[in-house]
Amino acid sequence: MSTQLRRRNESVAIWSFKIITGLLIIVLLGVHFVVNHLVAPGGLLTYSDVVQYYQNPVIPIMEGFFLVFVVAHCLLGIRSIILDLNPAPTLLLWVNWLLVIIGVAAIAYGIWLLVVVSLAG
Repeated sequence: MSTQLRRRNESVAIWSFKIITGLLIIVLLGVHFVVNHLVAPGGLLTYSDVVQYYQNPVIPIMEGFFLVFVVAHCLLGIRSIILDLNPAPTLLLWVNWLLVIIGVAAIAYGIWLLVVVSLAG
């Protein structure tokens, strides 16, 4: 028997996606912090600064990807924790669907906010 047990119901693709999103989160978080806290006078952007910042078309796209990567990484991490509890296959199916619904709702809401702020200028 192998000394390493493969985690049930977690494919190499899902594991790889978690690793990739984690790395991309670090990069985008760095850009986000620099722009929003180090470049901004006083360390914080005002609402009007944010609206002006979002007029650059690259910014809403970058922030949208940041949102997607954070939500996906978070929910896959929660799924991994649940997998450690060795749930029944039926329960895991329900958990998967619940996490997908939560993820789609969070991303849709975040994208809506990005669009609203982008169009405010």
